[in-house]
Amino acid sequence: MRHLAIIPARGGSKRIPRKNLREFLGRPVIAYSIEAAAESGLFDEIMVSTDDEEIAAMAEQYGANVPFMRSPENANDHATTVDVLLEVLDHYQQKGVKFHYGCCIYPVAPFVTGRRLFSAFLKMRRHDYDCVFPVTPFNYPVQRALRMNDGRLEMLNPEFEKARSQDLETTYHDSGQFYWFNVERLRQKKSLLTDNTGAIVLNELEVQDIDNEVDWKMAELKYRSTHFNYENRYLLQSRRA
Repeated sequence: MRHLAIIPARGGSKRIPRKNLREFLGRPVIAYSIEAAAESGLFDEIMVSTDDEEIAAMAEQYGANVPFMRSPENANDHATTVDVLLEVLDHYQQKGVKFHYGCCIYPVAPFVTGRRLFSAFLKMRRHDYDCVFPVTPFNYPVQRALRMNDGRLEMLNPEFEKARSQDLETTYHDSGQFYWFNVERLRQKKSLLTDNTGAIVLNELEVQDIDNEVDWKMAELKYRSTHFNYENRYLLQSRRA
Protein backbone atom coordinates (compact mmCIF):
# COMPACT_ATOMS: atom_id res chain seq x y z
CA MET A 1 0.00 0.00 0.00
CA ARG A 2 1.18 3.49 -0.86
CA HIS A 3 0.76 6.57 1.31
CA LEU A 4 0.78 10.22 0.24
CA ALA A 5 1.29 13.30 2.42
CA ILE A 6 -0.37 16.42 0.99
CA ILE A 7 0.54 19.82 2.45
CA PRO A 8 -1.87 22.47 1.06
CA ALA A 9 -0.09 25.84 1.11
CA ARG A 10 -1.52 28.56 -1.10
CA GLY A 11 0.12 31.97 -1.32
CA GLY A 12 -2.86 34.19 -0.55
CA SER A 13 -3.10 34.50 3.22
CA LYS A 14 -4.94 37.70 4.21
CA ARG A 15 -4.95 37.79 8.03
CA ILE A 16 -1.23 36.96 8.33
CA PRO A 17 0.45 37.86 5.02
CA ARG A 18 2.77 35.15 3.63
CA LYS A 19 1.85 33.02 6.65
CA ASN A 20 3.08 29.73 5.21
CA LEU A 21 6.61 31.10 4.80
CA ARG A 22 6.85 33.06 8.03
CA GLU A 23 9.53 32.04 10.52
CA PHE A 24 8.28 30.21 13.59
CA LEU A 25 11.01 30.19 16.25
CA GLY A 26 13.75 30.45 13.66
CA ARG A 27 12.46 28.23 10.84
CA PRO A 28 9.80 28.65 8.14
CA VAL A 29 6.61 27.28 9.67
CA ILE A 30 5.94 25.00 6.69
CA ALA A 31 9.22 23.20 7.47
CA TYR A 32 7.67 21.72 10.64
CA SER A 33 4.95 19.95 8.66
CA ILE A 34 7.36 18.61 6.04
CA GLU A 35 9.79 17.36 8.67
CA ALA A 36 7.04 15.71 10.74
CA ALA A 37 5.85 13.82 7.65
CA ALA A 38 9.39 12.65 6.94
CA GLU A 39 9.97 11.74 10.59
CA SER A 40 6.91 9.47 10.63
CA GLY A 41 8.46 7.18 7.99
CA LEU A 42 4.98 6.48 6.63
CA PHE A 43 4.95 8.22 3.27
CA ASP A 44 6.00 7.16 -0.19
CA GLU A 45 5.76 10.79 -1.23
CA ILE A 46 5.48 14.12 0.56
CA MET A 47 4.09 16.82 -1.71
CA VAL A 48 3.06 20.45 -1.34
CA SER A 49 0.06 21.79 -3.26
CA THR A 50 0.62 25.49 -3.90
CA ASP A 51 0.01 28.26 -6.40
CA ASP A 52 3.06 30.21 -5.19
CA GLU A 53 6.57 29.85 -6.64
CA GLU A 54 8.28 31.02 -3.44
CA ILE A 55 6.40 28.47 -1.34
CA ALA A 56 7.24 25.79 -3.89
CA ALA A 57 10.95 26.62 -3.70
CA MET A 58 10.88 26.60 0.11
CA ALA A 59 9.04 23.27 0.17
CA GLU A 60 11.61 21.66 -2.10
CA GLN A 61 14.41 23.09 0.01
CA TYR A 62 13.06 21.16 3.01
CA GLY A 63 12.59 17.92 1.10
CA ALA A 64 9.03 17.99 -0.24
CA ASN A 65 8.00 17.55 -3.87
CA VAL A 66 5.98 20.04 -5.91
CA PRO A 67 5.05 18.01 -9.01
CA PHE A 68 2.57 20.61 -10.29
CA MET A 69 1.19 24.01 -9.36
CA ARG A 70 -2.31 24.28 -7.94
CA SER A 71 -5.04 25.36 -10.36
CA PRO A 72 -6.49 28.90 -10.06
CA GLU A 73 -9.94 27.56 -9.17
CA ASN A 74 -8.51 25.78 -6.14
CA ALA A 75 -6.29 28.67 -5.07
CA ASN A 76 -9.08 31.09 -4.09
CA ASP A 77 -10.86 31.71 -0.78
CA HIS A 78 -13.78 29.48 -1.71
CA ALA A 79 -11.90 26.25 -2.46
CA THR A 80 -12.23 23.66 0.30
CA THR A 81 -9.56 21.34 1.65
CA VAL A 82 -11.35 18.42 0.00
CA ASP A 83 -11.31 20.23 -3.37
CA VAL A 84 -7.53 20.56 -3.10
CA LEU A 85 -7.03 16.94 -2.03
CA LEU A 86 -9.12 15.59 -4.90
CA GLU A 87 -7.20 17.73 -7.39
CA VAL A 88 -3.92 16.28 -6.13
CA LEU A 89 -5.21 12.71 -6.21
CA ASP A 90 -6.58 13.18 -9.74
CA HIS A 91 -3.19 14.49 -10.88
CA TYR A 92 -1.41 11.38 -9.63
CA GLN A 93 -4.08 9.08 -11.00
CA GLN A 94 -3.68 10.61 -14.45
CA LYS A 95 0.01 9.69 -14.24
CA GLY A 96 -0.89 6.13 -13.24
CA VAL A 97 0.15 6.54 -9.60
CA LYS A 98 -2.30 5.20 -7.03
CA PHE A 99 -2.29 5.80 -3.29
CA HIS A 100 -4.34 3.82 -0.77
CA TYR A 101 -4.08 6.26 2.13
CA GLY A 102 -3.40 9.97 2.28
CA CYS A 103 -2.74 12.51 4.96
CA CYS A 104 -3.47 16.21 4.63
CA ILE A 105 -1.06 18.11 6.89
CA TYR A 106 -1.65 21.81 7.20
CA PRO A 107 1.39 24.03 6.55
CA VAL A 108 0.91 26.12 9.70
CA ALA A 109 0.88 23.25 12.20
CA PRO A 110 4.15 23.31 14.16
CA PHE A 111 2.79 20.99 16.86
CA VAL A 112 2.46 18.05 14.45
CA THR A 113 4.97 15.28 15.11
CA GLY A 114 5.92 12.11 13.32
CA ARG A 115 4.86 10.09 16.36
CA ARG A 116 1.40 11.67 16.35
CA LEU A 117 0.97 11.01 12.63
CA PHE A 118 1.93 7.38 13.24
CA SER A 119 -0.49 7.03 16.16
CA ALA A 120 -3.41 8.43 14.15
CA PHE A 121 -2.60 6.19 11.19
CA LEU A 122 -2.61 3.08 13.39
CA LYS A 123 -5.99 4.06 14.83
CA MET A 124 -7.45 4.53 11.35
CA ARG A 125 -6.19 1.14 10.18
CA ARG A 126 -7.13 -0.69 13.39
CA HIS A 127 -10.74 0.51 13.31
CA ASP A 128 -11.11 0.79 9.53
CA TYR A 129 -12.14 4.44 9.77
CA ASP A 130 -12.70 6.59 6.70
CA CYS A 131 -10.66 9.34 8.34
CA VAL A 132 -8.89 10.18 11.62
CA PHE A 133 -7.86 13.62 12.81
CA PRO A 134 -6.79 15.23 16.12
CA VAL A 135 -9.32 17.09 18.25
CA THR A 136 -9.17 18.90 21.58
CA PRO A 137 -11.92 19.48 24.18
CA PHE A 138 -13.52 22.90 24.43
CA ASN A 139 -12.18 24.44 27.63
CA TYR A 140 -15.66 25.66 28.64
CA PRO A 141 -19.00 23.86 28.21
CA VAL A 142 -20.45 24.95 24.88
CA GLN A 143 -23.93 24.13 26.22
CA ARG A 144 -23.63 27.27 28.38
CA ALA A 145 -22.60 29.60 25.58
CA LEU A 146 -23.93 33.17 25.55
CA ARG A 147 -24.95 35.38 22.66
CA MET A 148 -25.80 39.06 22.23
CA ASN A 149 -29.38 39.97 21.29
CA ASP A 150 -29.85 43.73 20.76
CA GLY A 151 -27.05 44.37 23.23
CA ARG A 152 -28.44 42.05 25.90
CA LEU A 153 -26.87 38.76 26.91
CA GLU A 154 -28.87 35.56 26.65
CA MET A 155 -28.06 31.87 26.77
CA LEU A 156 -27.86 30.02 23.49
CA ASN A 157 -29.31 26.95 25.26
CA PRO A 158 -31.29 28.23 28.29
CA GLU A 159 -32.23 24.68 29.31
CA PHE A 160 -28.67 24.27 30.60
CA GLU A 161 -28.63 27.44 32.72
CA LYS A 162 -28.70 25.58 36.04
CA ALA A 163 -26.76 22.51 34.95
CA ARG A 164 -23.45 21.82 36.66
CA SER A 165 -20.45 22.01 34.32
CA GLN A 166 -19.31 18.52 35.34
CA ASP A 167 -22.68 17.09 34.31
CA LEU A 168 -22.52 18.39 30.76
CA GLU A 169 -21.21 16.31 27.88
CA THR A 170 -17.61 17.01 26.82
CA THR A 171 -17.47 18.51 23.33
CA TYR A 172 -14.50 18.80 21.00
CA HIS A 173 -13.22 20.90 18.14
CA ASP A 174 -10.88 20.16 15.27
CA SER A 175 -7.26 20.97 16.18
CA GLY A 176 -6.57 22.07 12.57
CA GLN A 177 -3.39 20.00 12.18
CA PHE A 178 -3.88 16.98 9.91
CA TYR A 179 -6.36 14.47 8.47
CA TRP A 180 -5.58 10.86 7.65
CA PHE A 181 -8.00 9.45 5.09
CA ASN A 182 -8.80 6.40 3.00
CA VAL A 183 -8.40 7.62 -0.59
CA GLU A 184 -11.23 5.66 -2.17
CA ARG A 185 -13.68 6.64 0.55
CA LEU A 186 -12.72 10.30 0.22
CA ARG A 187 -13.46 10.07 -3.49
CA GLN A 188 -16.84 8.46 -2.76
CA LYS A 189 -17.99 10.65 0.15
CA LYS A 190 -16.13 13.87 -0.65
CA SER A 191 -15.87 14.68 3.04
CA LEU A 192 -13.34 14.23 5.83
CA LEU A 193 -16.05 14.08 8.50
CA THR A 194 -18.23 11.09 7.69
CA ASP A 195 -20.34 8.68 9.73
CA ASN A 196 -17.15 6.62 10.14
CA THR A 197 -14.55 9.18 11.28
CA GLY A 198 -12.34 8.65 14.33
CA ALA A 199 -10.13 10.96 16.36
CA ILE A 200 -7.15 11.25 18.64
CA VAL A 201 -7.50 13.69 21.54
CA LEU A 202 -4.89 16.34 22.29
CA ASN A 203 -4.56 18.65 25.27
CA GLU A 204 -4.59 22.46 25.02
CA LEU A 205 -0.81 22.78 25.10
CA GLU A 206 -0.59 20.70 21.91
CA VAL A 207 -3.06 22.81 19.94
CA GLN A 208 -3.21 26.41 18.71
CA ASP A 209 -5.25 27.80 15.87
CA ILE A 210 -3.07 30.43 14.16
CA ASP A 211 -5.12 33.10 12.40
CA ASN A 212 -3.73 36.37 13.78
CA GLU A 213 -0.71 37.86 15.54
CA VAL A 214 -1.94 36.97 19.03
CA ASP A 215 -2.47 33.34 17.92
CA TRP A 216 1.07 33.26 16.54
CA LYS A 217 2.57 34.49 19.81
CA MET A 218 0.48 32.02 21.81
CA ALA A 219 1.67 29.19 19.58
CA GLU A 220 5.31 30.13 20.13
CA LEU A 221 4.77 30.33 23.91
CA LYS A 222 3.10 26.91 23.97
CA TYR A 223 5.78 25.39 21.74
CA ARG A 224 8.58 26.76 23.92
CA SER A 225 6.85 25.54 27.06
CA THR A 226 6.24 22.04 25.74
CA HIS A 227 9.73 21.57 24.34
CA PHE A 228 11.36 23.15 27.38
CA ASN A 229 9.60 20.58 29.57
CA TYR A 230 10.69 17.72 27.33
CA GLU A 231 14.30 18.90 27.35
CA ASN A 232 14.30 19.33 31.15
CA ARG A 233 12.85 15.86 31.65
CA TYR A 234 15.56 14.38 29.45
CA LEU A 235 18.29 16.25 31.35
CA LEU A 236 16.94 15.10 34.71
CA GLN A 237 16.79 11.51 33.55
CA SER A 238 20.39 11.74 32.27
CA ARG A 239 21.60 13.09 35.60
CA ARG A 240 19.84 10.37 37.58
CA ALA A 241 21.39 7.75 35.31
